[in-house]
Amino acid sequence: MGSAIDISIGNQGFDDIREKNYFYIDKTSFIKEWWESKDVVTLITRPRRFGKTLNMSMLNCFMSDRYANRGDLFEGLSVWEDEKYRSLQGTYPVIFLSFADVKADNIRDAKAQIKIKVSELFDRNDFLLDGDVLGENEKDIFRKMSIDMDDVLCTSAVNMLCRFMQKYYNKKVIILLDEYDTPMQEAYVHGYWDEFTAFIRSMFNSAFKTNPYLERAMMTGITRVSKESIFSDLNNLTIVTTTSDRYSTCFGFTQEEVFKALDDMQLGECRADVKRWYDGFIFGGRGDIYNPWSITNFLKEKKLRPYWASTSSNGLVSRLIQTAPPDIKQMMEDLIDDREIVVSFDEQIVFNQLGKDRNAIWSLLMAGGYLKPDEIEYRGELLEPWYHLSITNLETKSMFGNMFRTWFTDNDCSYNAFVEAMLQGDLDAMNEYMNEVALVTISNFDVGIKQSEKSRPERFYHGFVLGLMVDQTENFEIRSNRESGFGRYDVMMIPKKASLPAIVIEFKVHNPKREQSLEATAQAALRQIEDRNYDEELIARGIDKGRIRHYGFAFEGKKVLIAE
Repeated sequence: MGSAIDISIGNQGFDDIREKNYFYIDKTSFIKEWWESKDVVTLITRPRRFGKTLNMSMLNCFMSDRYANRGDLFEGLSVWEDEKYRSLQGTYPVIFLSFADVKADNIRDAKAQIKIKVSELFDRNDFLLDGDVLGENEKDIFRKMSIDMDDVLCTSAVNMLCRFMQKYYNKKVIILLDEYDTPMQEAYVHGYWDEFTAFIRSMFNSAFKTNPYLERAMMTGITRVSKESIFSDLNNLTIVTTTSDRYSTCFGFTQEEVFKALDDMQLGECRADVKRWYDGFIFGGRGDIYNPWSITNFLKEKKLRPYWASTSSNGLVSRLIQTAPPDIKQMMEDLIDDREIVVSFDEQIVFNQLGKDRNAIWSLLMAGGYLKPDEIEYRGELLEPWYHLSITNLETKSMFGNMFRTWFTDNDCSYNAFVEAMLQGDLDAMNEYMNEVALVTISNFDVGIKQSEKSRPERFYHGFVLGLMVDQTENFEIRSNRESGFGRYDVMMIPKKASLPAIVIEFKVHNPKREQSLEATAQAALRQIEDRNYDEELIARGIDKGRIRHYGFAFEGKKVLIAE
């Protein structure tokens, strides 16, 4: 390969990469594994930027008659070593469709974007109108497939195009649908889920179930959307998630592939750092899978950066964690602290249950590649799956850090100033800054469904702890809701440097039946730290009592009072 090889970042066209001899790691074994599976409809889920679109482009270049006699694209690759596959190349009519950019904040625009995609398919195949292969009625239907078509016509359009292509070629059609779930997520986020899924369900059933002109179909996406939502009665669907063994090395780079690329580009000394940053993905029983987006960027830039983490806003994930109940945030704290959590959930995503099913978030985080399943154990008579999850790698950990910081973005300077004041022991400044932060951000941690005055600050302070954990990990070991002495403290900051104080924080919501004022609530929090001997853990670590600071936080609505 040599160090002078060109790397084209973000190029998802297989033909362009091969024609221009850009950096490419051979994934053509995917073609053979898929074709020999004989599955009629296959759905493969992988995290974003994991080569899904490039692999779909590769399948299109290999199967489509539009690439007949283009064996040059595959010369030197593994699939071309098999004579049977050489004769298969370029022999099928193919419909290649992507929903990657179907992103709308309302149902009307979402449908319009899909209709544009569908009408473009018919425009690319308008040669079917030539001659007398299609009857006049069929030609009339063909011409109606425009951006102005009604919903009923749109949902049957792919099926109809398959019919027309089968008549023309006298051969059944292959359908490739990339990023099928992008509009699903948009529909959930923007509140038109039910109406949109009814539309897309009709389209998918027409294309993949009641389609006698279909040879094979391949779909890719990030999530496994529940079958009941959009694949009802589709009994010929094979689903391959990140926990499936099939196609385990077809998306992403293996460690052998990464290390060879590093060596070829004279970057072999970076192996350990690259592994720490970009390794960690697990597909099926295969570990040591690397993020291809980050690897190709590193090979080009030769710098360790959170390349993958910077390619998405992660808005849905952020919202779900931010508004999650305290026990979910507690598990996030464990994960950030490099501990494993063990949870049970259904891998299929029911988007309209995300705000109701407390464990649905883990399914989304695992499917998205943010968390990895180090082990899956099946418990009980019903073999219920329990997933041992941890943060995938250092790059993903940095993504969570950036996410938690954005929760305080509206008042970022005050949040940072508060942390600085806390470390300096400036109680007046702490109160001033924390009230500014709380006023702006505490409502962000409220899911808006009959939340009590108590639950809102609980959500806020666990979010606050997550922010502390990512901002202060170099200076402190941050622990939350752990046993020490005769109870469980809320927050403990254990210094890693002798020059820093140890800090114990207790949060309390003002109860007018017990305390006459917010000051009394803050003092009650301080008494609890003393009475339950929360300092025991710190003293056992050899920290002198004089270095330990106690802070009592009292909440009343959006008002906060801190006492020392």
